Amino acid sequence: MRLESVWGGYMLKKFANISLLLSGVMLVFGIVGSTLAHSKELPDFTDLVEKQGAAVVNISTTQIIQGAQGFPNIPENDPLYEFFRHFAPQIPREQESRSLGSGFIISSEGYIMTNAHVVDHADKITVRLTDKREFNARIIGSDGRTDVALLKIDAKGLQTVKVGDPNRLRVGEWVVAIGSPFGFDNSVTAGIVSAKGRSLPQENLVPFIQTDVAINPGNSGGPLFNMNEEVVGINSQIYTRSGGSMGLSFAIPIDVAMQVADQLRSSGKVTRGRIGVTIQELNRELADSFGLSSPNGALVSNVEKGGPADKAGIQASDVILEFGGKQVISSADLPRIVAAVKPGTKVPLKLWRKGKVRRITIEVGEMPDESKMVHAARKPSKSSGEAIPRMGIAVSELSADQLQELQVSGGLLVENVTGSSALGAGLQPGDVLLAVGNMQIRSLSQLNAILKQVPKGHNVALLVRRGDSASYVAIRLDEK
Repeated sequence: MRLESVWGGYMLKKFANISLLLSGVMLVFGIVGSTLAHSKELPDFTDLVEKQGAAVVNISTTQIIQGAQGFPNIPENDPLYEFFRHFAPQIPREQESRSLGSGFIISSEGYIMTNAHVVDHADKITVRLTDKREFNARIIGSDGRTDVALLKIDAKGLQTVKVGDPNRLRVGEWVVAIGSPFGFDNSVTAGIVSAKGRSLPQENLVPFIQTDVAINPGNSGGPLFNMNEEVVGINSQIYTRSGGSMGLSFAIPIDVAMQVADQLRSSGKVTRGRIGVTIQELNRELADSFGLSSPNGALVSNVEKGGPADKAGIQASDVILEFGGKQVISSADLPRIVAAVKPGTKVPLKLWRKGKVRRITIEVGEMPDESKMVHAARKPSKSSGEAIPRMGIAVSELSADQLQELQVSGGLLVENVTGSSALGAGLQPGDVLLAVGNMQIRSLSQLNAILKQVPKGHNVALLVRRGDSASYVAIRLDEK
């Protein structure tokens, strides 16, 4: 019995070792198989580059700058220099400023798309193709608001890019850029889509595509391709602290760019819709104060007198939820949607006012050329003002001269800010309080009456004017 037990134990141990060995072998094959499977999923960009590379061009520009007066080819230490300086007329010096960029062919007849900033102020534009042919290009039109320009060269039978649909892009999807960084023609870089619909400062008409594709000076104006060999964007901007790529690059969606190019080609300029409102982003506190269940929409903080919105009955404190049947999720959505509408078009609009949904129709106006008037901020008076303990501020009523200067019928001037909520909301002495929610402030007594109706610890939406702009801020009232 003992011998059988020993023999049985030996065999069990043997089988266990064999089983362990087989498991190890299977694990190794599993890892190798998994690695091979993953290697098959890695993208291959060779076909894309071979097929589409010829439609990408190098753009070089020259700008003539009139410089100082001087004498050509005569150094200052030459004895003749003094003679010419006293007796000969000085000859103006011309300096050439050169820059490089990229572009891509959208028509076999020689129409090329690039960035507006690539060709701005250029006296000469040279387009070089991949077959080394060079052409002088002329600007058909340029749009600074979207940074899109359309060029034309005298050539036919050119290879063109395929235009894709950027709305079908998915975050994490592979994309490829072809361009001329630092003048190196047809350089290829790849990465993924990092985000969609990005809004950048002073760029509220373009829902940028953010990628981690390496983009450097000279890539501007070049195409961004998806894996279907289609152009989905124009590489336009990079975020950098060093001047080089940091994995934050932004492309103009090709559908936006093509709409601009079509208008530039037909009329040489771009017309856009406008409705004459100042809007701001809704946060959770503001949404709660207006009775909205979610912070979606564009909050109207000011309505231009006599403008399309004013004529349609839109009021400050309205929240625009839909425009022309398109949802306004973020305030950045509204300018893009409105700008795409042809001026003169009547559009249905859905908004939130005083706890209810309303539907109105508005006739879209035309966006004028960029011109901004800047006014100085209101200065607080020498008065200490009357304290509003629940808000943590001291205010005074506006004088007749101040009302006329501001062109308002009422409001309160902030003299001092002491409360944590008011400080956190960014209130400053010199600000003018115009309304609480959708109720205009006409006097100090009226403000106190409004605040008495607000429960303790609740938020109020306060319309604040600073300089020439107004926006809503949320302030939590003190429970005192």
